[in-house]
Amino acid sequence: MAPVSSQPSSPTASAAGTLAPHAVSRLRAERLQRSTRPFLARGGPKGERCEGCRLRPSHCLCALRPIQATTAGICLLMHDIEALKPSNTGWLIADVVAETFAFAWTRTAVDAGLETLLADPQWQPYVVFPQEFVREPGRAVQQLAQPQVHAMGARRPLFILLDATWPEARKMFRKSPYLDRFPVLSLHPEQLSRYQLRRSKRDDHFCTAEVAALCLDLAGDLRAAQTLETYLDIYTHHYLQAKHQLPPDWSSAAHQQLQSLQNAV
Repeated sequence: MAPVSSQPSSPTASAAGTLAPHAVSRLRAERLQRSTRPFLARGGPKGERCEGCRLRPSHCLCALRPIQATTAGICLLMHDIEALKPSNTGWLIADVVAETFAFAWTRTAVDAGLETLLADPQWQPYVVFPQEFVREPGRAVQQLAQPQVHAMGARRPLFILLDATWPEARKMFRKSPYLDRFPVLSLHPEQLSRYQLRRSKRDDHFCTAEVAALCLDLAGDLRAAQTLETYLDIYTHHYLQAKHQLPPDWSSAAHQQLQSLQNAV
């Protein structure tokens, strides 16, 4: 590996100004407007953060944002403060997947935009959740159905991810009756989670970006799935290096892999 001193010039927080806001960043801005006091993140670096990637300016990733066109779409239902957390990986999904939608979840109301999205005939929604929590016979599936055809063509998969802590996600699954009419996609990945920014009591609990990558792979969006996995690795590295006041390794294997994916035809 090349020494850190020979790395390319690192991006700065000003790079965020050249990036169009995506669904999660817009939801974060809306949530901050409703806040009565500043949100203080736990476990992350203190001080100034880049508005585009939520990292220290010295560890900014905005110049690496690898947006991809995909067949599938991702719909994030986010618990109250999830969009505010620097460790939230739904943000990374929106960085990569062009058609990412994000909505705040509440128990008593459904966002009108979410209702419109779920009724759009171009999409076939799937709620992504473990099979063990599905009570209705035949609702849980492990593969995508053959796409149905409507007036504008074949319906595209729309993966609905409940972005929250595990206890919160279980509550969201139980208390979202408007999702009951959709199949539940139950994933059974062979690998263990590599996510390091939050702890889980179970190795088979995956972070939101890992789940999205598995869904994209299932939908045939292989390059986007690989890009998201690699981008997560890079974000984790930059986040932890910033936390420990160490410079990022811009020539790491993950950085090189992301560059190769971006250059691929």
